[in-house]
Amino acid sequence: MSLPLIFNLETPILQELNAVGGTDNVRFLYLRLIQYFPSLSDAEITEIKKGSHKKWRNAVQKAGKTLDEQKFIRRERGIWYITESGNSRVEAETSGFSITQTKETLLNHQTIQKMIVEVGASLGFYAETEFEYYDVIWRESKTSPRISHVFEVQSKGNIDSAFAKLKRAFDLQRSKPFLILATERDTRRAIKSLNHEFREIQAEITILSFVEMRKIHENLHSIAAYLPKFLKV
Repeated sequence: MSLPLIFNLETPILQELNAVGGTDNVRFLYLRLIQYFPSLSDAEITEIKKGSHKKWRNAVQKAGKTLDEQKFIRRERGIWYITESGNSRVEAETSGFSITQTKETLLNHQTIQKMIVEVGASLGFYAETEFEYYDVIWRESKTSPRISHVFEVQSKGNIDSAFAKLKRAFDLQRSKPFLILATERDTRRAIKSLNHEFREIQAEITILSFVEMRKIHENLHSIAAYLPKFLKV
């Protein structure tokens, strides 16, 4: 993959420092920041864990330098400290949505459902959880008879059952299907199943991990105030 932009590393650095009480060795940050970028390949993750991925370390260091210059963190011989301004930035960027926890271990079926509802609302859709067979649905409006987007969230259970529900929605109303899975491993397993048994929706479905859904939720929040201006026709 192409490495994340320096700007995209800044918020994860602040969130991780905030989560561990305000200070950490940058060597550990190199590792914990991996979870924010699920598109990293297995080979790249292995290099990062071995400490041999120089471009990753340089990118994190450049992001840290920028945060230091902006007084969001303070760096001393490999130890990074979050400042009061840094904590305030974390709070500002995670407020407004009802879900503010960022730890992957706190991402469960219900929190992901809520994130999907909030993302849909920000984009101007009417969103609802536990509608008939589906975990989350979006409509153009509350009175619209057509389901425009349908989501299945799988933290455990039968992925093929989720595929079957999504295919049913697509066949009935050409609803755009989304499958949200707990781990990257589940995602890879689902793609294999999709290639063999559910080819009819292969070109239509979007498969995301919980971490990717969280990233969409967090990043969308930062521009939510501007969206109505862009989406207004």
